[in-house]
Amino acid sequence: MPHILIVEDETIIRSALRRLLERNQYQVSEAGSVQEAQERYSIPTFDLIVSDLRLPGAPGTELIKLGEGTPVLIMTSYASLRSAVDSMKMGAVDYIAKPFDHDEMLQAVARILRDHQEARRAPAPVATSGNARNGATEKATANANGEIGIIGSCAAMQELYSKIRKVAPTDSNVLVQGESGTGKELVARALHNLSKRAKAPLISVNCAAIPETLIESELFGHEKGAFTGASAGRAGLVEAADGGTLFLDEIGELPLEAQARLLRVLQEGEIRRVGSVQSQKVDVRLIAATHRDLKTLAKTGQFREDLYYRLHVIALKLPALRERGNDVLEIAQAFLVRQYTRMGYEPLHFAHDAEQAIRHYPWPGNVRELENAIERAVILCEGAEICADLLGIDIKLDDLDDEDFSLSAAAGQSSSSHEPTEDLSLEDYFQHFVLEHQDHMTETELARKLGISRKCLWERRQRLGIPRRKTGVTSSP
Repeated sequence: MPHILIVEDETIIRSALRRLLERNQYQVSEAGSVQEAQERYSIPTFDLIVSDLRLPGAPGTELIKLGEGTPVLIMTSYASLRSAVDSMKMGAVDYIAKPFDHDEMLQAVARILRDHQEARRAPAPVATSGNARNGATEKATANANGEIGIIGSCAAMQELYSKIRKVAPTDSNVLVQGESGTGKELVARALHNLSKRAKAPLISVNCAAIPETLIESELFGHEKGAFTGASAGRAGLVEAADGGTLFLDEIGELPLEAQARLLRVLQEGEIRRVGSVQSQKVDVRLIAATHRDLKTLAKTGQFREDLYYRLHVIALKLPALRERGNDVLEIAQAFLVRQYTRMGYEPLHFAHDAEQAIRHYPWPGNVRELENAIERAVILCEGAEICADLLGIDIKLDDLDDEDFSLSAAAGQSSSSHEPTEDLSLEDYFQHFVLEHQDHMTETELARKLGISRKCLWERRQRLGIPRRKTGVTSSP
């Protein structure tokens, strides 16, 4: 049973986290500060340390050094994202932003423990350059999702990575489903790179970008004189992918005639160039992608049903960016570094309002829209900080709900003698804090401590049925 140390000065949070981990078969010890942890335990003996970043006395990052190689997961408030990134540079294995849900925490803990166990079993690499910490950082990166090449660690993406690793070594056809801009080509590239065909070509084709009159000759090639303008024979893209992988993006846009030819490739392993009577063998693994519902298209006759079932051997679903939680901030940070590096600028960072906007905006264009927004912001930025206005997205920060207030703020003033008997949700933390402090704090003070507006405080009171205190004078929003 893995042994985990929780270092958190807020009793209400520490206790809830302890019970969550214990119910999931982890042995848990706890401390309220780095000093207390040092006095009570031999820190290097733990399998994992989960620590708040800001603690009384020494910060949680001190545990990285004291742990002597024990992985440290840093907890940080939403507003402290840059501090969390700095913690990673100091050697923390990962960070998790408050408030987090139970699944997010459990997934992070399981992943870190698994990666740490794999790292200990692997033979130590021979150091040729750089210091030990850089080597450890590179190893941690390789053990995460470096071989897949996709950023993000939410539960849905972890499940996707697991499926990619299982499916990639096979020759099965794969259908990648997801909204436009979610990164379906990245999935195809990962499947190819992790397959036995990795040294052969990966040919990518956007079926929607090729005119319908040319799609067959582009895919399957043509003979000289096959049509007006065909002055010489030419191999098609399927033939070019022989021995490797063919990725057909937006396959729902493929005309029915081309679908029939593609079905022959899948069934017989043969192609016939346009205008030819001779067939030739090809060895191609097909990965198709679409944002459309092929099953519905097949029922209405817009897509061949037999081809649909040939494609649907393995289906991988890419979640929309709005469904990936804090992944959006991780992806945004990666895009930011890429853009200012490419343009030769000094390092830039997001202002708090930009982080809020990125986290709350629904991103209908998904990762592609996010990348474009950040490129725009980097170009227009005149200082070292990118504010929300530069992103050019339609969002009003004043109307945001208080989803991003930290658990630390919500429970920061709570007494250690009021330890709950059950795990508290975000709503429970809010209710617990307000009821305990409203007799000696104004509405303005409550809102400030919670990190929200007075309007949000009033609205949440109404939703949760928390009455206002009867003494003192407070104004409604």
